[in-house]
Amino acid sequence: MMRKNVLLTGKPGTGKTTAIRSIVEQLDPSSVAGFWSKEIREEGRRVGFAIETLSGKMGTLAHVNLKSGPKVSKYRVNLDDIDSIMVPELEKARESGRLIIIDEIAKMELYSENFTMEVLSCLNTGRVVGTIQLRKHPFLDEVRSRSDVNLVELTTMNRNQIPLQVLELLNA
Repeated sequence: MMRKNVLLTGKPGTGKTTAIRSIVEQLDPSSVAGFWSKEIREEGRRVGFAIETLSGKMGTLAHVNLKSGPKVSKYRVNLDDIDSIMVPELEKARESGRLIIIDEIAKMELYSENFTMEVLSCLNTGRVVGTIQLRKHPFLDEVRSRSDVNLVELTTMNRNQIPLQVLELLNA
């Protein structure tokens, strides 16, 4: 049986990253690779997003204080860190045969063509567990409509059950 990719989607703040972290915590650390993102907060307000790889590398996905890069809302996207941290991490994960964690496939990351190409290569393995932005976008729509993608919508009502369901799918 071909293994399907599992992508969580849902409105901002429903707990997609928390669900991904919960799934990864239940797995053998040597069986997973990839990255997740987290908010950068200063004095209680969000000022950006950090990249953290499962192998311990850190970077900045986007920040209000960046002077250059594509603008998304009040943030500037850091293409250098996407291309030098996220993309090589995904490539290594794909080549290693491990489960590939991608948190997340969204507007900011899509400014990097290297990222979008690597995401497609990763999806072709059938070993991706990740999150994908809910919004409409040609690339996001293409990924969501792939026959090898199992799309799971996260809500505040089901978010505590989803990690267990994803683990069951992975072990099926």
